[in-house]
Amino acid sequence: MKEKINTDAVLMEIAWEVCNQVGGIYTVIRSKVPSIMEKWGSNYCLIGPYFASRASAEFEEIFDYADDDPIAQAAKRLKDMGFEVHYGYWLVSGRPKVILLNPFSAYSRLGDVKYMLWEHHGISTPGEDDLLNQVVAFGFLVKEFLHQLSKTEVATRPVIAHFHEWMVGTAIPEIRRDNLNVNVVFTTHATLLGRYLAMNDNFFYDHLPFFDWEKEAKNFNIEAQVKIERAAAHGAHVFTTVSEVTARECLALLGRNPDMVLPNGLNIERFTALHESQNLHGIYKEQIHEFIMGHFFHSYPFDLDKTIYFFTSGRYEYKNKGFDLTLEALARLNWRMREEKMDTTVVMFFITKQPFHSINPSVLQSRAVMEEIRQTCEAIERQVGDRLFNAAAATTDTNFPNINTFVDDYWKLRLRRTLLSWKSKQLPLVVTHNMVNPNDEILSFVRTSNLVNNWWDRVKIVYHPDFISPGNPLFGMEYGQFVRGCHLGVFPSYYEPWGYTPLECMASGVPAVTSDLSGFGDYALENVPDQGDKGIYVVNRRYKSFDESANQLADQMMSFVRLTRRDRIEQRNRVERASEHFDWQNLSSYYDKAYNLVLKKIGKAV
Repeated sequence: MKEKINTDAVLMEIAWEVCNQVGGIYTVIRSKVPSIMEKWGSNYCLIGPYFASRASAEFEEIFDYADDDPIAQAAKRLKDMGFEVHYGYWLVSGRPKVILLNPFSAYSRLGDVKYMLWEHHGISTPGEDDLLNQVVAFGFLVKEFLHQLSKTEVATRPVIAHFHEWMVGTAIPEIRRDNLNVNVVFTTHATLLGRYLAMNDNFFYDHLPFFDWEKEAKNFNIEAQVKIERAAAHGAHVFTTVSEVTARECLALLGRNPDMVLPNGLNIERFTALHESQNLHGIYKEQIHEFIMGHFFHSYPFDLDKTIYFFTSGRYEYKNKGFDLTLEALARLNWRMREEKMDTTVVMFFITKQPFHSINPSVLQSRAVMEEIRQTCEAIERQVGDRLFNAAAATTDTNFPNINTFVDDYWKLRLRRTLLSWKSKQLPLVVTHNMVNPNDEILSFVRTSNLVNNWWDRVKIVYHPDFISPGNPLFGMEYGQFVRGCHLGVFPSYYEPWGYTPLECMASGVPAVTSDLSGFGDYALENVPDQGDKGIYVVNRRYKSFDESANQLADQMMSFVRLTRRDRIEQRNRVERASEHFDWQNLSSYYDKAYNLVLKKIGKAV
């Protein structure tokens, strides 16, 4: 049942990633806007930091601050106090109102603000950390803005301030201390300390109840950030997180059990292709085929009609993102496919961001020479076509002519020389770029397991340490197009508070692997019946050993490889239909409940 909203209330949503794309929270906020605007309209406004280079592409400023707009008037008052304030629209679907505050404009007050943070709340912030300084200054500006807003005609109406993550959390304890007419909701999308601990402890979930948060925060040199996060969690009227997985973490590391879980969704309409889904898959798969030919065929060919594309993507966290488990399962899959003498080839793409010097010149050269081969073949094709037509029209003989006689010796020689310059006895490279660290965990694993693209391997590895974009000379396509061209996304994360990548796969009609330690996988197990039939493969990691999980993932991959083309087409259709469950039109109701909960605490809910 949908929650009714108090139409008299004003909703301010505050996040560091408003008009400032840094990570996944940007997707949460941006994709949610249309469904929120539909319910709140002009009573909704976002607040974010102002960074000119990033805001210029997606922010449209309003210079006429209307007298009947309390949000505009509060922005004007803050501006009159000498701070840099920008009021306008975020140029995304729904065009919500936005307040952008420049944290550097409050640096003259930074010393006093930091002292008050320590004096009032025991939070000491080191001066040399620039991000921390920006966070503290921004929090001060947010608090001052909400203070000015409470002086307008809004003073007689309930104001909800929804804060996302610790970067905007310093405003919360000061709002509570000053007893402002603001009702605070705080959402942590992942605890900062939890992310650090999970990367460094192989038994993180077993040890979770026993960690000394303060000792561990000092150990990782993030004591100030963790104290800000704890102060925000304890200061909020309603504390929320994005999954039951993270809720357990919050209780152990932040000392408060979340009041609600707000699962993340997507604006599925942006991905919808309806009857074009299969056509788009075919188009983008052909573009991936071109890359594969350029990357592999100079060493040896394989049948592209019997090739399946797996991929994983996201932040480079070798263990947290499940890269280690994925590689182990791929090695086992490779052995099984070779044992069964299967003629199918699996190409696994690792798309992540790692430091590199440049694209490997041999990769670029192979691509360039293949393009020359294409142009030569097209020239021969045109010549043969013209001459074949003329010969067929002029001949009295009905026998098929000898086409070799239609090709000039020049083109025969050019094609032969180009092919000779292209062919190589070297193995296709695993990594496409010259890495700053040529011995990172992915490369170390493939060398140790000999998963190095031998011709007899049924599983091939392509490690692309950069994000895919249209300007990329190797792929020349959008990331979303690349996803549609693949067959399976693989994301068996060890630590993943939610996990947008498998959800984006589903919205694009691509089956995906997730895990029960990711918020998305945990939610799917509880709320989506028959996940496997709908193309959601959940790897059990919570109560399983690494070896057991690797075997399960290898089994899931093997089952997918054995599907017929018709089976894969039918599954893609089911996947796309199942993604509608995760549309914000459905999941925004959780936010409605959170807002009503905070209003009930002050007796102003519907």
